[in-house]
Amino acid sequence: MSTKTTEPPTTAVSLMQRTVAKEVSFTGVGLHTGERNTVTFKPAAPDSGVRFVRTDLPNDPAIEVIPENAREDIDALRRTILRSGSAEVHTVEHVLGTLAGLQIDNVDIEVDGMEVPEPEDGSARAWVETLRNAGTTDQELPRRYLTIKETLSVVDGEAQLVAIPHDGLRISFTIVYDNAVVGTQHISLEITPESFATEVAPARTFALFEDIEKLQKAGMIRGGTLDNAVVVKGDEIMNKDGLRFTDEFVRHKVLDLLGDLSLLGRPLRGHFMSLRSGHKSNVTFVRKLYESNCGAGRYEKLLDQTRFDINEITKIMPHRYPLLLVDRILHLEEYKRVIGLKNVTINEPFFTGHFPGHPIMPAVLIVEAMAQVGGVLLLNTVEDPDSKLVYFMGIDNAKFRRPVLPGDQLIFDLELVRLRRRMCKMNAKAFVRGQLVAEAELSSTIVDR
Repeated sequence: MSTKTTEPPTTAVSLMQRTVAKEVSFTGVGLHTGERNTVTFKPAAPDSGVRFVRTDLPNDPAIEVIPENAREDIDALRRTILRSGSAEVHTVEHVLGTLAGLQIDNVDIEVDGMEVPEPEDGSARAWVETLRNAGTTDQELPRRYLTIKETLSVVDGEAQLVAIPHDGLRISFTIVYDNAVVGTQHISLEITPESFATEVAPARTFALFEDIEKLQKAGMIRGGTLDNAVVVKGDEIMNKDGLRFTDEFVRHKVLDLLGDLSLLGRPLRGHFMSLRSGHKSNVTFVRKLYESNCGAGRYEKLLDQTRFDINEITKIMPHRYPLLLVDRILHLEEYKRVIGLKNVTINEPFFTGHFPGHPIMPAVLIVEAMAQVGGVLLLNTVEDPDSKLVYFMGIDNAKFRRPVLPGDQLIFDLELVRLRRRMCKMNAKAFVRGQLVAEAELSSTIVDR
């Protein structure tokens, strides 16, 4: 069994948000697709967080790094995947872990393919070098930490994850393998930019030889070689240069967990402990952390804002009682995004019959409310909106995750992903207290009244 604990170097922790000081690019081969792709890191505004932008797809769709965008079937795929609408980006964990380790809060990451390329040696060391070459700039807003204030735990099969209060960011990880070379390893690291660069980033991804054939048959690791992964065969390391650390395997797991924790979209203060976790259990843990600590506050800073009140909405939209289902537009970026609000009360007429004694907002009306919020955005793209109407054309990939009840406040967040003449497609999500309750891809068109 290998065990190591490190204490933090004496270095100042950034109190202000940071972005990259200049644009910088990196080109490499995807570990699973085997395709050669380029990623470009670009400065981003305060509070914008991290976004992946698929420049190879029409209209350059953006994928926010947030828990609800993480795919749920990632364990079988052995990588973390983000999806927004029909756009996906794969194998994001190492670059996200590096951004978190280096305390970079806001950045747009353009990628010209489905998978983030893997550095040639299979570690995050090249990501550190790339981002340090770009430099960082402190921004005018303070970092908004997600601070663990009470113990939270998740058990998922053999995996166990725990978060406890801690003044700083510490990750402790234990792996247990039947293989004699890997065995049981434990490490506990205080994460700072310096400790990340020296203790975590150089640790390479790894695989057991007996797993390689089945991974290849499943269409994975097409870009894997002995140059970008440590391969263990029996009691031997197949790589000619051996290991960089005696506990290199568990150090790489720290990188994976740090990357998955980045899905929270906030810098962290706490001690995060893992026993035998993988990407699927990490994401389950992240979702529970999000709901417990910051889900309800995601749109809190917008609630005091009004882009359009109900009087202005009724000038834009033709709907009236009982089918006007939006009370306020909180935020609107022309040709990009709209955020709206509906207060759900027991006085809604649909509660009379849906259902007596057990009132639940009908799913079809949640979608209708989403579409109305999107209609405000769409009608703002045309001249003379009073003479136009928005018609539904299609609803795809609709999912309803939680019931909406009297007393709930629905927040609708819609992103415009395609606009061609009078035809558009939007990714729509609905939240209650920060928890995702519904999502869909909506297609609409503008017609004359």
